Amino acid sequence: MSVDDVVKSSWADEVEEVEGGNLPPTVEKSDGNSKTITEYSLNEDGKKVKVTSHYRIEKHRVARTIAERKTWRKYGLSKNDKPGPNPATTITAEDVFMHFLSNKEEEQNEQEDIKKKLIDSQKGQVKCRLCKEDHWTKQCPYKDKLEPLRSSLLGEEKAEEEPPQPGGGPPVDKSKIGGGTQGKYVPPSMRDGGSKKGESMMSARGRDETATVRVTNLSENTREQDLQDLFRPFGDISRIFLAKDKNTGQSKGFAFINFKRREDAAKAIQVLNGYGYDHLILSVEWAK
Repeated sequence: MSVDDVVKSSWADEVEEVEGGNLPPTVEKSDGNSKTITEYSLNEDGKKVKVTSHYRIEKHRVARTIAERKTWRKYGLSKNDKPGPNPATTITAEDVFMHFLSNKEEEQNEQEDIKKKLIDSQKGQVKCRLCKEDHWTKQCPYKDKLEPLRSSLLGEEKAEEEPPQPGGGPPVDKSKIGGGTQGKYVPPSMRDGGSKKGESMMSARGRDETATVRVTNLSENTREQDLQDLFRPFGDISRIFLAKDKNTGQSKGFAFINFKRREDAAKAIQVLNGYGYDHLILSVEWAK
């Protein structure tokens, strides 16, 4: 709190003091928790003004390093100043604490964008042989589960052997079938010496339908080649139908697999029903 008082004095004293340039010294008085400072100065009209300031002394507990710093000796132009801040060179105000604000969500989003760009740049370059994802087969997280299954399926698959000729005779030279001319088309009914009869379309269609399985819960990125690699270890496949969207060309989530033998289809249903593929659980059953 500051109070401005004009000190009344004779005009002679004022003239002498102004001409001499000497003002009364600053008076400081302390009384318990209060302090009074009296200063003299000249205003705009050249008159001497007495300024009395009253301060309330408050004690605050600070860190030890701050308390030690207050005991240091002053230097430079403030070498002869009294302890404490000098109003002529120091402005005392309230403590201002800085708060560094950082949005963690924005930092996480930036990191996710960078990871996504790296994944997109490497997408399509590497493909796992087990789960068909974009990573090396050696680094596949499902390697422990899918590798034994794939090995067992490949181990049970038998190599196709040429069927023996009827009557136990030697194998027929295919180059001599149909008159012994190369590059000439031979109908299926005439390839085995004319003894084999052709099959009707209805009988072949009926046989295929009995060995057809229906696969559902497929991902949108599934292709026919993926289904071929998945079901081929169980037996020979005659046809694969994957339902696709006409506009986008992506899978609709289901497909039909036609096996040549019903036993192979039953084995595929037993093994792959409930099997995890491309982060989804497959449902494999007989086609109705």
